[in-house]
Amino acid sequence: MERRNKRKEVTHPHFVAVRLTDAEMALLDQGASILGISRSEYLRKLLLEKEITNTIEVIADMDELRKLVSEYGKIGSNLNQIARYFNTGGEWSEEIKDEIRQCISELFSLRKEVLRMAGELHGHNQTH
Repeated sequence: MERRNKRKEVTHPHFVAVRLTDAEMALLDQGASILGISRSEYLRKLLLEKEITNTIEVIADMDELRKLVSEYGKIGSNLNQIARYFNTGGEWSEEIKDEIRQCISELFSLRKEVLRMAGELHGHNQTH
């Protein structure tokens, strides 16, 4: 009688250790048990076959964001009034120039504040 050639099994020469909580270990055992395979094989299946999606949760101070949006709205309104003034034939004056400079200054201040907030969300404390 001729001996059957056993399928050559893939060897797994690399060892990886991982620490699990009791709950995580129970989930691992449960998943492996349902499929009737070893823990190692179950983990290999998860690694090779299951798609893992990465989600990023953005946490922001809504009060601070509302304040910034409100300030942007006020500046936009001021700029629209200035544009309307000039579009209807208004004359240049020092008062108008000062108002434009003030709006630009506020925009740069708000930009700096937004960049500060963005840096805090990403773990940086830089201001530009």
